[in-house]
Amino acid sequence: LKVIAIDEQLRVIYEDNVHFDKDLPEFKTQGGVYIHSDRLTVTSPVLMWVKALDMILEKMKASGFNFSQVRALSGAGQQHGSVYWKKGSIQILKNASSELPLHQSLKGCFSVSNSPIWMDSSTASQCRELEKAMGGAQQLASVTGSRAYERFTGNQIAKIYSQNPEVYKQTERISLVSSFAASLFLGTYAPIDYSDGSGMNLLQIWEKAWSKSCLDACAPGLEERLGCPVPSHSVLGPISPYYSQRYGFSPDCNIVAFTGDNPASLAGMRLQEGDIAISLGTSDTLFLWIQEPTPALEGHILCNPVDSQTYMALLCFKNGSLMREKIRDDCASGSWDEFSKALSSTVAGNSGNLGFYFDVMEITPEAVGIHRFNKDNQKVVSRFPKEVEIRALIEGQFMAKRIHAEKLGYKVCK
Repeated sequence: LKVIAIDEQLRVIYEDNVHFDKDLPEFKTQGGVYIHSDRLTVTSPVLMWVKALDMILEKMKASGFNFSQVRALSGAGQQHGSVYWKKGSIQILKNASSELPLHQSLKGCFSVSNSPIWMDSSTASQCRELEKAMGGAQQLASVTGSRAYERFTGNQIAKIYSQNPEVYKQTERISLVSSFAASLFLGTYAPIDYSDGSGMNLLQIWEKAWSKSCLDACAPGLEERLGCPVPSHSVLGPISPYYSQRYGFSPDCNIVAFTGDNPASLAGMRLQEGDIAISLGTSDTLFLWIQEPTPALEGHILCNPVDSQTYMALLCFKNGSLMREKIRDDCASGSWDEFSKALSSTVAGNSGNLGFYFDVMEITPEAVGIHRFNKDNQKVVSRFPKEVEIRALIEGQFMAKRIHAEKLGYKVCK
């Protein structure tokens, strides 16, 4: 959990963090999560998140941070995680005693104590059911921006409903991680914003409203448990009196809708129409501002957090830096300098030699293995010369990003 305070010139005046494993060892998480015995189910304890918020605010208070100067507060949460509030919890949230840390007041508030998160892949059967109910994967993507994904919230809710109907019955509200965190500050249930909400397989991205067909395919009475979605820049209301009394926040401090981490990245990078941002990490992520999207079976279309009339596209490529490091080790003696020199020694286009390198099963597209082609479009099984291999890897990765971005409706300006 990270906090950052900025002034009106966007200068950072305070930042800090709480590390779940290290600072909250009583929850016994690894990387902030529990990986269950089936290796498919991955969850995080909800109370750990609440306790981390208590801890970070206490750290700020001890450092002398002046909470009364905070005019507005917003945040981002990991996309696709979901939180299940037990019946009657809204009263406890509204009336939390400022004498107690929040986690003590809320410890009995969650019908599901361990939240399914973005790493969970245990809902394959629910995904199949949802796509079938909607008339196929492409039809679902055309409505919600994505085909059915195991981590998406609609499928997680469907699993909870089918396996534990009593638990679902006891649930009065379902939040995303982002709207859950906003609820803690608001002192009442915060709505889900359009942008994070479009990563659920439930929101009609064109109408910005829940799809009745998707809701019905997942669980009964779901619309009332989700509340009405709102634009990502909505001011939700003033901060809960709990924070004024316990930490000295001004009662006029506004809570602005929280959103998902991916939409927040688009906003934070200040992307505009026609821009692309590429994150070269363990997985490579590409996100872009898009006017007229064409949802496909690969990638995601989300509502734009900055401009509700436009969209953002998101593509994730699993074979990112680990694949580049593997080729660096094989072809450049483990040196990025040698890798760069080899890349510079070859011409753009690689004299017609092309390669696609998937060490593990790729997300976009669903493929595995190393596939090399020469200038005559013949599949080359053996290796390329080292410098050709390096350029084939880099050009292949970036061509794939462009091709898939164009399939989602991105137009390369001439």
